[in-house]
Amino acid sequence: VPTPRGIIYGRQNQPLVRNVPIYQLCLDEEKIPCQTVTREQAITLEASGQTEGLRTNIGREYPFGPALAHVLGYLGEANEEEVKSSLWQLGDLLGRTGIEEQYNAILAGKNGGELVEVNAQGEKIRQIGEIAPEPGKDVRLSLDAELSQVAYEALDGRPGAVVVSEVKTGKILTLVSLPSFDPEKITAKDLTDPARPMFNRAIAGAYPPGSTFKIVTTAAGIEDGKIDKNTLFEDTGQIVVGDYTYRNWYFTQYGKTEGKIDVIGAIKRSTDTFFYKVGEWVGPEKLTIWAQKFGLGKKTGLDISGEALGLVPDPGGRRWFLGNTYHLAIGQGDLLATPLQINMMTSVIANGGRLCRPAISDQLSATSNCQDLELKAETLRLVREGMKEACSPGGTAFPFFDFTPAVACKTGTAEFGDPQNRTHAWLTAFAPADDPEIVVTVLVEAGGEGSSVAAPIARKVLEEWFKE
Repeated sequence: VPTPRGIIYGRQNQPLVRNVPIYQLCLDEEKIPCQTVTREQAITLEASGQTEGLRTNIGREYPFGPALAHVLGYLGEANEEEVKSSLWQLGDLLGRTGIEEQYNAILAGKNGGELVEVNAQGEKIRQIGEIAPEPGKDVRLSLDAELSQVAYEALDGRPGAVVVSEVKTGKILTLVSLPSFDPEKITAKDLTDPARPMFNRAIAGAYPPGSTFKIVTTAAGIEDGKIDKNTLFEDTGQIVVGDYTYRNWYFTQYGKTEGKIDVIGAIKRSTDTFFYKVGEWVGPEKLTIWAQKFGLGKKTGLDISGEALGLVPDPGGRRWFLGNTYHLAIGQGDLLATPLQINMMTSVIANGGRLCRPAISDQLSATSNCQDLELKAETLRLVREGMKEACSPGGTAFPFFDFTPAVACKTGTAEFGDPQNRTHAWLTAFAPADDPEIVVTVLVEAGGEGSSVAAPIARKVLEEWFKE
């Protein structure tokens, strides 16, 4: 006697799954996997008296389909090892990936049973005993399904990820990855497709963060006393070190220079040459320490499996040159981060200097999961002001110039090891700029420039959030 699986609820008690009956034909459970049949086929078999091996189970419907597939997961039949453990029977449906897997013990409940007497033809004569099924318990999440659907559609089929979190708690509102899959029908193609639709890019994809990392470089420079509000730097378009030239993006693309800029102006314009020097002044060792303080190079502790560590390079563990420091300071070189890590990094600035462990399950999301990094008030003020300027006229994120409320953001255009010199497009932002509610992080794999590709996606998400 199958038991109903617990329901997964999202934000504002919205059900994200539905229980539905499914019909299985299990003729030789030790050798042949159970075969799913339609309701009509099951009725036909029953009507003809062919009920041997016919069972009813309880499966899932996922109303939001691929938009929530990576975070919710899906159900799959118990495998041979699980059946041998005596905890499950062949044909039982268990959580695979995501919330379905993480909280399977809570959601699954316990099947009941019925002991009956049958005659020589296998026909039921009477019931001898019964064990009532124990329904699974519900799980409540912070996920916003509509916001996730908007993010999914805004990616428009492009490979990438969108992460949205609450500033004050670290609760995850959206965790979308593309390509995605249909959680109600996993096919062999899903498992072998080179586009990797089963791969959760939001938490397992590690990418060079590009200029989004300048948030950390700025904080390191101010905290270490190497720069402050009065620091002025003259951008000449490039810095020459021996036989090597390190250019600013504005000089490379347009042949122009920024002239004298302060720290706010450098964030606003994402001036590479400024951050090269900040990295040099701080030094690679301290820069990596600050990267780790902001949560990079380690798992965030999110309550679903599959997180990647990312990578913060060790300057002491290899030959290291000044050029390596320059690359690190602008989020390039060996530095790698997941979209979730960049979202958490951005939250530190938005929430007043606290590193909050992100969580999807409602009961795990609380301010007690936040660690105060004890940043100077001046650090937070200057970085926030620079990010606000980046989303204002003259900044790099032009899709937000006319957005209300004001947004604070950082664009990123990250080069990666591709022969065609393509770039990943990044945008990480929080809004409202002066009283932040949510943090939005967008990555588009090999998408181009963060300002023109990732920023419009983030804008659609913020429009949905603030539409009321």
